[in-house]
Amino acid sequence: MAFSCSQAPYLNPAVPFSGTIQGGLQDGLQITVNGTVLSSSGSRFAVDFQTGFSGNDIAFHFNPRFEDGGYVVCNTRQKRRWGPEERKMHMPLQKGMPFDLCFLVQSSDFKVMVNGSLFVQYFHRVPFHRVDTISVNGSVQLSYISFQNSRTVPVQPAFSMVPFSQPVCFPPRPRGRRQKPPGVWPANPAPITQTVIHMVQSAPGQMFSVSLQTPALPPMMYPHPAYPMPFVTTIPGGLYPSKSIILSGTVLPSAQRFHINLCSGSHIAFHLNPRFDENAVVRNTQINNCWGSEERSLPRKMPFVRGQSFSVWILCDTHCLKVAVDGQHLFEYYHRLRNLPAINKLEVGGDIQLTHVQT
Repeated sequence: MAFSCSQAPYLNPAVPFSGTIQGGLQDGLQITVNGTVLSSSGSRFAVDFQTGFSGNDIAFHFNPRFEDGGYVVCNTRQKRRWGPEERKMHMPLQKGMPFDLCFLVQSSDFKVMVNGSLFVQYFHRVPFHRVDTISVNGSVQLSYISFQNSRTVPVQPAFSMVPFSQPVCFPPRPRGRRQKPPGVWPANPAPITQTVIHMVQSAPGQMFSVSLQTPALPPMMYPHPAYPMPFVTTIPGGLYPSKSIILSGTVLPSAQRFHINLCSGSHIAFHLNPRFDENAVVRNTQINNCWGSEERSLPRKMPFVRGQSFSVWILCDTHCLKVAVDGQHLFEYYHRLRNLPAINKLEVGGDIQLTHVQT
């Protein structure tokens, strides 16, 4: 089956959380739940794929339990009645540690990857297309829940405007323009392009309210055992208004600096450089090997913390890049290189471990 779009992720949703899966589950849909197991409270959490918000009909209940040595329960609930449990007597998660759960929907089963490794296969007991909601509860803190279509069947590009009930974060551009309605970003014409998700082993809300550009091909999945550092990859189609780039990772405990560069040929159009030795987040552009003037001001304290996980969302707008960290808008960076499609390479380096990259 061909898919027409990918759903925007939920960022930093509060737990307990229930959110709609737009269009319901379909063969080839991959849902990633990224977060951290809490160390101080409770001994269980659950990810449920269900019909509606009541919890009476749960097609797949994935329930890690940190008790009796640790194990994971899988089950199905129909009309408030649980079926027989399937138990995996192994616990791949640790309290106090980040995790990455990837649920791949296939015609016969769910396949669950935990931190990049296949953990369990759960055969469908009810038709999976009935599922339209994902729910997470228990002793976890969530960073994001993302949705990607793994099929590679070409589809017609289509563009839409998506309103969200929990708008975040990106403030309207000042300059006296009329403010956009909260939760809605107008769709912009964009080149036919492709989103690429780079999936690797992970050690390691609110939603961004942006218009989704439908790729001409559904996103491609690249399984790797680990992200090499420095990490370099292409940005298919380059930048254009509404284009998003998402990175998640963990700052090393002894980190001094790291950087995220968006490059155009030999130029660095956007240099994002958190510096722990200076307690600053530096932004700049390098043209012909010459750096421009630095931008350092922030509306709040340094958002990156040594030893902790993070997510960075870079949204391209017509006049600037809007950057959010951990779901909260941090700053805008006005374009100094204006040939946006030529900005087609991502570079990441420094004192971090990457766990997820979406270009």
